[in-house]
Amino acid sequence: MSSDAEILSPRAGASRAISGPTDPRRWAALVVMLLAAFMNLLDVSIVNIAIPPIQRGLHASYADVQWTLAGYALAYALVLITGGRLGDAYGRKRLFLTGVAGFTIMSALCGAAQSAGMLIASRIAQGAMGALMIPQVLSVIQVTFPAAERIKALAAFGVTAGLGAVSGPLLGGLLTTHSLLGLGWRSIFLINVPVGAIALIASVRLVRESRAPSPPRLDPLGVLLLSGALVLLLYPLVEGQQAGWPAWTYLMMALSGPVLAVFAGYERIKTRRDGSPLVALRMFAQRGFAVGMGIALVFFLGVASFGLVLTLFLQEGLGFTPLHAGATFIPFSAGVFLASGAAARLEPKFGRGVTMSGALIMTAGMAALIGIVHHYGTAVSTPDLVPGLALAGLGLGTVIAPLANVVLGDVREQDAGSASGVLNTGFQLGNSIGLALMGVIFIDQLTIRPGASVPRVFAAAVEHALWFQVGVFGLAFLLMLALPARRGHNTGPAPV
Repeated sequence: MSSDAEILSPRAGASRAISGPTDPRRWAALVVMLLAAFMNLLDVSIVNIAIPPIQRGLHASYADVQWTLAGYALAYALVLITGGRLGDAYGRKRLFLTGVAGFTIMSALCGAAQSAGMLIASRIAQGAMGALMIPQVLSVIQVTFPAAERIKALAAFGVTAGLGAVSGPLLGGLLTTHSLLGLGWRSIFLINVPVGAIALIASVRLVRESRAPSPPRLDPLGVLLLSGALVLLLYPLVEGQQAGWPAWTYLMMALSGPVLAVFAGYERIKTRRDGSPLVALRMFAQRGFAVGMGIALVFFLGVASFGLVLTLFLQEGLGFTPLHAGATFIPFSAGVFLASGAAARLEPKFGRGVTMSGALIMTAGMAALIGIVHHYGTAVSTPDLVPGLALAGLGLGTVIAPLANVVLGDVREQDAGSASGVLNTGFQLGNSIGLALMGVIFIDQLTIRPGASVPRVFAAAVEHALWFQVGVFGLAFLLMLALPARRGHNTGPAPV
């Protein structure tokens, strides 16, 4: 299988020769594709800052807020592996153009949303379109650039991802606070429209079409079963608190396990039948991969939910403007950006010790934030939060960059593409489930103190949420102890 996953693990295909002459427009094509990728990667972080204004403007509930974020991450996760396969089968340029066009249209619909339901539906479709687009960027790098240039092209993609993470909160704050063209929060979505149009027009001319010599068979039933299992789990987690936890919520969550078991059984049958399952289950026999997937899911339970609760605390609890809240996140984003590069260089020498250090630093950052919020309460200021946020960012960057290298080291070469794709998906699923769980914890805390002032309620709620993060990152550290203590391997850049 040749997907985004395979590109993220160059061992799987770096030795493959590029067929035909080298594309003379490859660098110009890369710039255009990275522009589209930046648009998608920016949208992951930019929306957090605009959540309070969106909530007020659309009269959205906290469950609506969760679905706005979790729906995007879930759709992105579910389509990611299949998106790479579709590009291999039907043409990478064709799928990239489809993804960019769809993402741009969905961005316009998000910006024009007149209700929370319309925004959620558009965000889910936007996530799916992003999952069609991003794998093609990485695949085109693999098939277009000679081996000597490929690492530079991949590095450019990594820098683009880092810039998306760093600039999202600040750009979201600027657009929302200064209300570009009087659009308010809608501008964070509508700004994608001209960017997407430029990328689409330029890509038609500059990007060369390519597809796999032996296209993989698709697995629509596998996608349907996996999607069903995850919706059965996530939907009641998001809606249960608002609905009062009726019996159907517990029934749906209980059914998610059996449906997941049916998916696993079907994937075994698909493997025997045509050797082209959605997920190659034999990978889970490798200790490094199985443990690594557990780490990915657990660690990312806390990552996206952390940004959500802190944004709500800063804006709804303390009254910060979106720009002020976005600027508050700069130490966190800068920490991620700086640590990612250093960790990628250190991991081949020190192996799992790098990721374990990152988990401890992240846990320390959460503990520092708890102490700061508990000490200052409603009087907390941006400078007070800087040490904890910087620590948390350094910890996150130290884990993300080398985790794929640790996890994929034991996977057989023929499974490297599938393994990387599943790991990318695991990150996104962890985000989705974490957002749902955090909604349960955070919203419950907001509703059990009806007599307290709003800032005090939010301060207490964010403390409970941060304790959840401490537990999550501490558990991830314990799971890392089970990783193989191997050094000197290097499977390529980390997933995004």
